[in-house]
Amino acid sequence: MTIREIAKLAGVSNAAVSRYLNGGSLSAEKHKRIQKVIEENKYVPSAYARVMRTKKSNQIGVIVPKINSEAVPRMVSGISTVLNEKSYKFLLADTNNDIKKELEYLEIFQNSQLAGVIFIATILTKKHMELLKQMTVPVVIIGQYLPEYSCVSYDDFHAAYDLAKLLLKNCNGSMGYIGVTEKDRAAGAARKKGVIEALKEVGKSEKDLIIVQSDFTMEGGTACMKELLEKDPFIDTVFCATDNIAIGALLYLKQIGKKVPEEIRLTGIGINQISGIITPSLTTAKYYYKTSGIEAAQILLSLIQDEKQPIKHMQLGYEMIQRETTL
Repeated sequence: MTIREIAKLAGVSNAAVSRYLNGGSLSAEKHKRIQKVIEENKYVPSAYARVMRTKKSNQIGVIVPKINSEAVPRMVSGISTVLNEKSYKFLLADTNNDIKKELEYLEIFQNSQLAGVIFIATILTKKHMELLKQMTVPVVIIGQYLPEYSCVSYDDFHAAYDLAKLLLKNCNGSMGYIGVTEKDRAAGAARKKGVIEALKEVGKSEKDLIIVQSDFTMEGGTACMKELLEKDPFIDTVFCATDNIAIGALLYLKQIGKKVPEEIRLTGIGINQISGIITPSLTTAKYYYKTSGIEAAQILLSLIQDEKQPIKHMQLGYEMIQRETTL
């Protein structure tokens, strides 16, 4: 079956069928009529023919830092929802937080006949920037803000600021901070700046903050909570850069018999499935990870249809979730 035959049966133009097959914009009525003809005739478009016609496939490259994290599967779910609806497939590249792997995949995707790339980014090095500049297809970045590219990011600064203000309301002793590397501009640098800004408002500074650095795991949070208390046993509030880290810290406090929130109050950020069911439940800021995937995929598809579109920057909000660890 040809595009011309589908168009005739559906009562639409050849161009409308072509837009349908390429994920282009189309009225709901025409989309429904074309879809009906395709389904009734069990038509399967030739991926090879599409590549030869457009010089690009209907495939999107998606680079993720760690597929078994809390946030990434929700982002991928959002991406998948949009791409499936528009008949796009995606190639998922899991780098397991290995920067070298990220760079390898960026290079591979640059030399592939993909329609576009979605990059869930953490640390961005000079080499990352070089490879991104060499991309000949549209790229959308999730989780970090880069002025030169379309991005969907989170309001890390204000989320951390609001959580820190909540902690500082009843902070009589020292405040601890379990962060991640500041090479991560969002979870590292921006969240730390938010906490420091909250400290300034109560007449304190970064010097009054006892800082340790973790990875993104619960085990890291446990080790860092132990380290904090060894540095200052009078800590009574702790800000953790992620929920995973906070849960690890909470487990250590329970292990040594520290009462939360009576003796130590703490927060995470980002929300995960365990934070609401652990005892005591964790105060955090909820991020809309699936929404970020949906928005990024929609932006990418619009760029694929018209690469002359302006760069789009979208920053998603958050919701404060106050639970037992700060009551």
